Amino acid sequence: MPPLPPVIPGRSFTVRAVFAGLAVGTIICAANVYFGLQTGWVSIMSMPASLMGFGIFRLLRPHLRFPFEPVENVLVQSVACGMAIMPLGCGFVGVIPAMTYLLSPDEQGPLHLSIGQLIVWSVGLCYFGVVFAVPLRKQVIIRERLRFPSGFSTAVLISVLHGKGRQSTKQELDEAAKGGFASLVPRDEPMPTGPVAIDAEDQERQESDESKVDWASNMRLLLVCFLTSGLFTVTTYFFPVLRNLPIFGTAAAQTWLWTLNPSFAYIGQGIIMGPETTMHMLLGATVGWGLLSPLAKKKGWAPGPVGDWENGSKGWIVWVSLSIMLIDAIVSLAYIALRPLIGPQACKLLSRAQAKISRTQLGRRIFGHTAGYSLVPGNEQESEPLHRTSNDSDRDEANTEEDEDADAPKHQRVDKKTVTIGLTLSILLCIGTIHIVFGDLVPLYATVIAVFMALVLSIMGVRALGETDLNPVSGISKLAQLFFAFIIPQSNKNSVLINLVAGAVAGALQAGDLMQDLKTGHLLGAAPNAQFWGQVIGATVGAVMSAFIYRLYTAVYEIPGELFQVPTAYVWIFTARLVTGKGLPYMAEQWAIGAGLLFAITTVIRSLSVGKSWRQYVPGGVAVAIGMYNVPSFTLARAVGGVGTWYWVTIKGRSSTPLIILASGFILGEGFLSIVNLILEGSGVPHF
Repeated sequence: MPPLPPVIPGRSFTVRAVFAGLAVGTIICAANVYFGLQTGWVSIMSMPASLMGFGIFRLLRPHLRFPFEPVENVLVQSVACGMAIMPLGCGFVGVIPAMTYLLSPDEQGPLHLSIGQLIVWSVGLCYFGVVFAVPLRKQVIIRERLRFPSGFSTAVLISVLHGKGRQSTKQELDEAAKGGFASLVPRDEPMPTGPVAIDAEDQERQESDESKVDWASNMRLLLVCFLTSGLFTVTTYFFPVLRNLPIFGTAAAQTWLWTLNPSFAYIGQGIIMGPETTMHMLLGATVGWGLLSPLAKKKGWAPGPVGDWENGSKGWIVWVSLSIMLIDAIVSLAYIALRPLIGPQACKLLSRAQAKISRTQLGRRIFGHTAGYSLVPGNEQESEPLHRTSNDSDRDEANTEEDEDADAPKHQRVDKKTVTIGLTLSILLCIGTIHIVFGDLVPLYATVIAVFMALVLSIMGVRALGETDLNPVSGISKLAQLFFAFIIPQSNKNSVLINLVAGAVAGALQAGDLMQDLKTGHLLGAAPNAQFWGQVIGATVGAVMSAFIYRLYTAVYEIPGELFQVPTAYVWIFTARLVTGKGLPYMAEQWAIGAGLLFAITTVIRSLSVGKSWRQYVPGGVAVAIGMYNVPSFTLARAVGGVGTWYWVTIKGRSSTPLIILASGFILGEGFLSIVNLILEGSGVPHF
């Protein structure tokens, strides 16, 4: 007997869920502006958003007209994540500070934008990534069934919170990650009768009680961590020395900037990043600040103070990190782009190998982007062959029918007319708003090219995120800057500014991050059109709010300064100057080329070794580069979190879920309560 179709209770779009998502998104958005200005790190934090949304409606349950179901929680986190990504997508953590504070007079700077211009700029950038995610969804989620690990994890969390995922085994959940529409929704089963029915009711009641305990304890943990981190943040205002502890001695701290920032938030970031990424970042900090910085100072290549971006080793080593990031982006994205073009013979060999191991755990990990599984036994779908045959037309027709079965009902999808009109209007809006803000400083043709280049690069970015859970948005923006160096003459006095704007447009297309939300909704049976409009609402509010929060911080604090060093802004401006022929510091070119060649090799190895246990020991270019251009105090704190995760999960064998909740509380506590420090600083309250 074939399995019954899933019953999907709840309403996918409600006003109450939108307002809850906006409330949660406000907290995450404010935190992302704060951390983005400090280190360039932002996170959409979809799992904490789902947990907070569930907690809000759990507390309001006695006053609700109808139950809060998983599909409604999907809308909450879709709205919240649409807001959360805007500080990065609109450039407030990198390109806008670069234009405002780092452009020299001969580069048409500094360029001070009013709050009105910032809002116009951010609204112009916030939409076409949301709209372009819709047609990409059909390819990467429905047809290729990419895993999108964060989106899948969020779906499992929501399912468990609402008591819908208690009977799923680990193997079933792994298969459901690549399943069809609503693959995490329980199927209807015949109700037991007799004594078995009594046992089933008792078991259901017991599991319901356990679910209540779980969500209550998780919310309590989140709240305690939030308050602890927030209290520490306020304390650092009165005692700034707590941000930089000289754990390696006063000389190492004052001369070489080796301090520890014992921030709970940065420890939490390390927990989320995991031991592999944090150890690679620590490697970058060790090489950059422990070897290259003293070497550049001793040799006279960077004669200024170590912390000086212009003449010190801090600015010298950023060129090495920039080279690593560029090479990593070029090699990684080239691998993703060229892999589908592998010759037919190689594809046949890959298909044969896949047929042998695709049913194994390792096979699902390696070939997960082409194989589809369902939570329903006996409903597994064979992967589409990698090479074409004479029966392609028949197969395409069959695949079209399978796509229809695997997707949401037609009335719940975003129709093609909406996508066509929305994408056209969003592109025109982006081009028009950039012209309004910058006028003749940025030629119209450059903006048009940047927009359409962003659409092409985003396809590779979405695929990379779906397979690896890493969005190479920084690499995409750097590739756009590199491309524009060839089409904008170096003799153009606005070449650096044009380069910054072009890279910002390319990096603004956050279709990949939003695709995680669409994956979550796909697994839980949420209507894609409800998620689409939720993301549009979140992006709109997030774009405006990001502009206001950014203006608040820049009005009160010195930027760049000790607290907000905006390292990403320096990476942006240095990249623009590099590709437009402005020259490098003495000996930086030789070391940058050497580092680039080395990490071209490591990136190739990492690209070819997905699924191998030893891959974690091959340094990742982006992580190493981040460890170089951030001062060690942030990296050391993240390393503490990464080591803690390794001990908890690997040594103790415990679940990572409590760690995610703990880390989220730490991050949100400092990010949101930093507004208190902002008020204190603006009021002139003295430090001790």
